[in-house]
Amino acid sequence: MCKVDVAIERYGLAAPTGRYDSVDDYLLARWTGAGGGESEGYKSLTTWFNKRLLARVYERNGRDVTDVRLDAEYEALVGDDELDYGDVAADLATDDIDADEVTGAMASWSTMRRHLNDCLDGEKPTVEASSDWERNSVDIARETVAEKAESALASLGKKGRLAGAEDAGVDVQVKVSCAECPTRVPLEDALDRGFVCQEHHAGADEMAKEAVGETGVAPDGGADSGGRLRAVLPIGALSSAGLALSEYTGTALELVAAAGMA
Repeated sequence: MCKVDVAIERYGLAAPTGRYDSVDDYLLARWTGAGGGESEGYKSLTTWFNKRLLARVYERNGRDVTDVRLDAEYEALVGDDELDYGDVAADLATDDIDADEVTGAMASWSTMRRHLNDCLDGEKPTVEASSDWERNSVDIARETVAEKAESALASLGKKGRLAGAEDAGVDVQVKVSCAECPTRVPLEDALDRGFVCQEHHAGADEMAKEAVGETGVAPDGGADSGGRLRAVLPIGALSSAGLALSEYTGTALELVAAAGMA
């Protein structure tokens, strides 16, 4: 059995509603969008599964289970802040819950992917194969970086190293750079008009006119305004997320934290 199967059996996990015979049936339905629902990705299903597991552990040990508590403690357990993890782990120990054991039983998104595809022989509808998976991959990468940044900002704020960091907003943008000049534009803008740089793309002039007319996006893009804090991350920073984005040559991530910090 894979790690998901082991956790289901060990913790007695069941589907949240009577419409499904098992957790596996529920996961497959959400993944494929069966029954008219919107199909979901591995990440959201992994989060649901792990929180379901954590809630079950709480129930077994007589610990109060509320959505607010579950969300906050789950984020602390899977986050990178060692102090937050230590605080929650110590609190869980008062209810005879071993934090390391619980987190060790949780699934990663790659484990969930293998479980759905290999263990359950799941398959999404054919129409899904032609979906915009490239943009979905970028969205997943952005979410991953944003979560890491938010966690780091919270830690910096608690340590007093960055005033107001806890309240700072985080926005991640993917920008593509021209290989011939300094032009750099948001990926979405480049996709909308069909090219990165007007000057170094054959036939870009006509495409640019159409794009500006339809979207209002200037041919040379340009940096955002608004006095926001910026930090550019190389695409290599996404390696830990397990995403292959090599198709976007010259891509960089621009991390934008909203200003207004104390």
